[in-house]
Amino acid sequence: MLAEGHTIDGFKEERWSRPMAVGDVVPAVVVTAPKTGPARLRIGTYHADLGREGFTWTRKASTADLFKPGDLVDVAIVKIDDGAGALTVTLDQTPLAEGALLAIENRTGQVKAMIGGWSFSRSKFNRAVQAYRQLGSTFKPIVYTAAIDRGFTPTSTIVDAPVSYPAGNGQTYSPHNYDHKFLGPITLRYALEESRNIPAIRMMDTLGPKNVLDYAKRFGFEEDFPPYLPIALGAGDATLLDITSAYTTFPNQGVRMKPYFVLNVKDRDGNLLEENRGEPSDVIRADTAYVMTNMLRGVLSTRGTGARAASLAAQWPLAGKTGTVDDNTDAWFVGFDPDLTVGIWIGNDDKRKSLGYDEQGSKAALPMWMEFMKAYIDGRPDKDDPPEFPAPGNIVFLNVDQSNGAIVSPDTPASIREAFISGTQPGANSFAKQ
Repeated sequence: MLAEGHTIDGFKEERWSRPMAVGDVVPAVVVTAPKTGPARLRIGTYHADLGREGFTWTRKASTADLFKPGDLVDVAIVKIDDGAGALTVTLDQTPLAEGALLAIENRTGQVKAMIGGWSFSRSKFNRAVQAYRQLGSTFKPIVYTAAIDRGFTPTSTIVDAPVSYPAGNGQTYSPHNYDHKFLGPITLRYALEESRNIPAIRMMDTLGPKNVLDYAKRFGFEEDFPPYLPIALGAGDATLLDITSAYTTFPNQGVRMKPYFVLNVKDRDGNLLEENRGEPSDVIRADTAYVMTNMLRGVLSTRGTGARAASLAAQWPLAGKTGTVDDNTDAWFVGFDPDLTVGIWIGNDDKRKSLGYDEQGSKAALPMWMEFMKAYIDGRPDKDDPPEFPAPGNIVFLNVDQSNGAIVSPDTPASIREAFISGTQPGANSFAKQ
């Protein structure tokens, strides 16, 4: 501003000529930006002191590290004191990245909440229902659902080791894990909780890509994903609505209700013109859905990629899955409790643009999901009496070693209570894949 020949006292901004209200984001001129103490800002005829609490999110020690006198910054109005001509403000930011949120009631399929982007005035494109993006690891539960249905169990062993597949034209496909490490033989549960890529690829190869994609269709994905192994890692494109609706199958005992947005439409006289209800589809057996739900709860334990939500999940029944696309272009988290499934997507409209180093689903998307779920739980009348995921009658629980799946006594350190479909538990005379 100063470089353009303006003065701090003489500068005028068009927005200042219109009424201001709490919650508005308005431009402010920086008058002072000391290394200690609050910065002084001017917003038209108002002044504001920006203290530490107003820019904590920047992780900077002082306003001097953020801007200098003469700079123009955006602030959000928290309080207005007309008598003193003063505003209480916080430093605001205009993100370049976009995001979307969708919440669906499991039992009915009714969409309870939707956010299509950062600002409707900036872009009317609804990323919750219109943006087709690669799903990343949020697709892995579809692969493991097919495995559980075929007799595998959470304690079945799969090898996390280097592997290559022919890819045509003399090329090979050699997938790797996010951390570029290999863990050797691990359980299906551990593979899902830690979101290991190689085990998911191996499982898709074992089951057959076409068989897994048959499950994807049953879960409601309308896109014709190609029958290639990388689909196991979410290489196919789908919308946030697609993946969130698919996940409602797990807490709804294997039934997916087709999502709908409008409950009913009436004319001005109250006559019913349109009424919508969810259409049920039997996707998987209730016992398979429960085993998958139990495995997905582990993602939100201290062992899983969703560990930052472990304390919340210890107080309320929660399950879900993180997802990250190559080069961190897309970050996902889709999770649920017995009644509601909520999906979060974070990314840039330009699919080639990265969110930045280490911006995985657990870091970029999960925190938003947690904030939404905290508010949702706090607003429930039964918040002090959490519901539970109902277990079908043919589910058998055994205490197993979480590292290798071996049956152990309940007091064994690092043991977990594992769910099995009756007849597939270790030691049973069954066709279970060990």
